[in-house]
Amino acid sequence: MSAVTTTVTFTAPPFGLEPAVDFVLDEIDGAVGLYALRAVDPATSEVDASVRLFVLDAAVHLPDYSPVLTDEQTTALDLRSADEALLLVVATPVETGMTVNLLAPVVVNGRTGSGAQLILEGQDWPLRAELAAR
Repeated sequence: MSAVTTTVTFTAPPFGLEPAVDFVLDEIDGAVGLYALRAVDPATSEVDASVRLFVLDAAVHLPDYSPVLTDEQTTALDLRSADEALLLVVATPVETGMTVNLLAPVVVNGRTGSGAQLILEGQDWPLRAELAAR
């Protein structure tokens, strides 16, 4: 059972999870800053456990990660200040540990619950960055 659950409605389906736009963001017990982003069936409001991404809170695990969002991106998410944005990165287990996608973060407006997976054009962030052991 997760400690915190947040509802997130994406402005467009996250990459590879089409057509889903309704999700819950569940905090993973015992793993600070690790969440499961799970799809919700809009017809039944049931969580679809087969559609899931693990995401990390960048503020907790990547304090030096500071992508720049465009005015269009912040407007689409109705972000009024940086404090409203929850910045998450998709985490993928690999043989050597874990990689995170820094080129396409998930940004959630904590005030509205609106979310988007954004492509950071013109920025030099890797698609698969090794997550250093803490």
